[in-house]
Amino acid sequence: MHTGRTVFAQLVDFLPRHEFNRCVRRYHGNYRVRGFSCLNQFLCLAFAQLTGRESLRDIETCLRAMQSKLYHCGFRGPIARSTLADANERRDWRIYADFAQTLIRTARSLYAADSFGADLTATAYALDSTTIDLCLSLFPWARYKHKQAAVRLHTQMDLRGNIPCLVHVTSGKAFDTTILDQLVLEPGSFYVMDRAFIDFTRLAAITEKLAYFVVRAKRNLVFRRRSYRPVEHATGLRSDQTIMLRIRHSAERYPYPLRYVSIYDSDRGRRLAFLSNNFLLPALTIARLYKCRWQIELFFKWVKQHLHIKAFYGTSPNAVKTQLWIAISVYVLVAIVRKRLLLDRSLSEILQILSITIFEKVPLAQLLTENDPQTEEAASANQLNLFDL
Repeated sequence: MHTGRTVFAQLVDFLPRHEFNRCVRRYHGNYRVRGFSCLNQFLCLAFAQLTGRESLRDIETCLRAMQSKLYHCGFRGPIARSTLADANERRDWRIYADFAQTLIRTARSLYAADSFGADLTATAYALDSTTIDLCLSLFPWARYKHKQAAVRLHTQMDLRGNIPCLVHVTSGKAFDTTILDQLVLEPGSFYVMDRAFIDFTRLAAITEKLAYFVVRAKRNLVFRRRSYRPVEHATGLRSDQTIMLRIRHSAERYPYPLRYVSIYDSDRGRRLAFLSNNFLLPALTIARLYKCRWQIELFFKWVKQHLHIKAFYGTSPNAVKTQLWIAISVYVLVAIVRKRLLLDRSLSEILQILSITIFEKVPLAQLLTENDPQTEEAASANQLNLFDL
């Protein structure tokens, strides 16, 4: 007898089915499909991401062990590794990329009013990329070096809620600045980047679109100072200057003034310098904006924990991109659940809890709410007995 609903079924309720079906129809995902639909494929790979399955056989074995619970979780039809492998190879990965963008828009609207560690009302994005290593013999299309294969994940993340807004998958040879050509620049927004993104032609394009950037300066930057502003050394700031580039080809590519802010990082014992085209924010806010960029590194850490080489379920570009986009969808879905249930736990804690309770029949809000067992024991100890024996 079915009593209660599994945690996985409750998670699936947060998926916008209408939008998912629209993405499937856009790319004819279910054309001539008899039993194993695109939704089944999505649910299988979402289950694999949440529980850390390492192979198609692993997914098949675990799901078949829970056969009696699958129907109520949204699965329809039998689960077979050969069918899942065929779906990963043949069904267009853009189905899941478009659906991930739908979830991203929902998550960004939920986190729009959140603070992120910097006194800023405008939208701030962190930009970075990470390399996911692959086996060259299995992924010859992703050759990176002579004896190594890899894909590069270029990401734009909204710092309010740490939501990835844009993910661009390229070969491992692509430069970090590749994502700057994919951006739809928003006037008034801030784009925070590491020094690998210094390309003065692209930075000039950001300025001309009336957007702002904060990028870490290279040590060999050659410039001349036009003016300076006083700073409080007690805050760690060392200088706040307006500069112009001196190297001819750099000055031709970026002919505008730049703001040069340097700060001493007492935790690591080193001095950091940043470039920006914003001259209104306090210098300390510029430095704090760059510090918030660390959130994208934490996102990459989660991706690599769940998408290391042993966890890829297909070897074709379509299979790899399908898995990457479904993993991002799961990450954003958990962020949506966290906000709608008003949870205080971090995303990493929620994912850890879900990984071991996915088929438990416990209300999701109760499962993810932090409880203090000592407080509960103390309360029960002070409870009077109804009957004195």
